[in-house]
Amino acid sequence: MRHGDKINNLGRKKAHREALLSNLASQLITHKRIVTTLAKAKALRTYVEPLLTKTKKGETKEQISHQHRIVFSYLQNKLSVKELFTVVAPKIADRPGGYTRIIKLGIRPGDNAEKALIELVDFNEIYGKSVDAASEGAKKTRRGRSKKAVDATEQVAEDAQIISEEKTAE
Repeated sequence: MRHGDKINNLGRKKAHREALLSNLASQLITHKRIVTTLAKAKALRTYVEPLLTKTKKGETKEQISHQHRIVFSYLQNKLSVKELFTVVAPKIADRPGGYTRIIKLGIRPGDNAEKALIELVDFNEIYGKSVDAASEGAKKTRRGRSKKAVDATEQVAEDAQIISEEKTAE
């Protein structure tokens, strides 16, 4: 019986599953986004997020090197650990959690498996630019506005300004 067993075994034995998640985590840290199956992406999220949290802990040199050793025991890849502590850690330093994003991509034609893209949230330039652009510019809509609507909004703004000037004059 599997009462209370919440781990997704991914159809593998323990050693094979840990090796798979270690390799996926190393590739995610190196490339910042990877495409895999939805089940593997969800399992990877629970595997890699605590590792990302470990990069933020430690104030003394001993504590930081201890975190390096702990993370290396999971990843088994020196380049990924170096990338994690030098590039990724400073970018996620102010984020309280939720370092990864999973986006569903549909099904794979060969075996009908659900594909998903898992990425590090702080390394997606597209979402960062759209938020900045939206906050800078005025409200934009897809539909065109008639001249009457534009003239009416300008008239309302002018009327409000005149009323406020009259109140300050009194």
